Amino acid sequence: MSVSGLIASPSRCCLRLPDCNQGLVCRQVPSTPIASKPKAKFGKLHLERLTVSFRRWKMQKTHLIKCAMDASYGDMASESGGAAMFPRINVRDPYKRLGISREASEDEIQAARNFLISKYGGHKPSVDAIEAAHDKIIMQKFYERKNPKIDIKKKVREVKQSRVVQAVTSRFQTPATKFIVKTSIAFIVLGVLTVLFPTEEGPTLQVAISLIATFYFIHDRLKSKIRTLLYGAGAFIFSWFLGTFLMVSVIPPIPILKGPRSFEVLTSLITYVLLWVSSTYLK
Repeated sequence: MSVSGLIASPSRCCLRLPDCNQGLVCRQVPSTPIASKPKAKFGKLHLERLTVSFRRWKMQKTHLIKCAMDASYGDMASESGGAAMFPRINVRDPYKRLGISREASEDEIQAARNFLISKYGGHKPSVDAIEAAHDKIIMQKFYERKNPKIDIKKKVREVKQSRVVQAVTSRFQTPATKFIVKTSIAFIVLGVLTVLFPTEEGPTLQVAISLIATFYFIHDRLKSKIRTLLYGAGAFIFSWFLGTFLMVSVIPPIPILKGPRSFEVLTSLITYVLLWVSSTYLK
C-alpha cells in the first residue's frame, strides 16, 4: 500500500501483557499507518493504544485482588459463624470484663452475664470468656461470705460520719501547742502527787486542785465566766461519775496500786485525764 507517496509493507507489533487467567499473552497491535498521515501521527496512535491496554490490565488486576480479599473474609466469617466477638475478651479483671463494679450484687452479676451471652452467644471464645469471668466472681463472693473479714478503715469512717460523733467532735477544737503543754504539765503533776502521796482520807486535796485548774484553763481560753462555771462544773461531775463507773464495771484492779484508798486513787487518775481533755479542747 502507498503511504504519503511511499510504499510500505504492513507489519504488526506483538505486545506481551499479563493476563489474570492465562499468564503472559501476546496481543497483536497493527502498526500500519493510515494513509495521508505523517509518521509522527502513527507513533502517537501507537502510544495511546499501549496506554489503553495497560489501563485495562491494571483494572483487571485490581478486581482480582478485591475478589481474593472478599473470599478470604468470607472464609473467616464462616469459621466464626458470622457472629460478633466480645470486645473485652482479653481483659484479665473479671469485674471489668463483665462491665460491673466490685460492689455489684449477685442479681447484677447474673444480669450482666445473661446480657452478654445473649449478645455474643454465637461466638464460642466470647462465651467461654464471659462464663469464666462470671464463675470467678461467684466463687470469690462465696469465699468472702464464708470467711468474712472486718474492714477496719471502713468501720472507722462510718463511726466518724455518724451524727452523734460529729455532734460531739464539733464541740472541741485544738488550741495552741503552748497551751496544750501547760495543761498537760499541770495534770501530770497532780497525778504523780496522787499516786506517791496517798492519804487515809483519799486524794481530796489533789481533786480540789484539779477542779480549780480546770476553771482556770477554761476561762483562759474562752474568756467567759458563765461558760467557765458551766463547763468546769459539768466536766468535773461527768468525769468523776465516768471514772467511778469504769473502775467498778470495766477496769480490773491494778496490783501496783495497793492500799485502802486504791479505788479512789484510780478514779482520781481517770478524772484528771477527762478534766485535762475538757479544759484543753472543749470549745
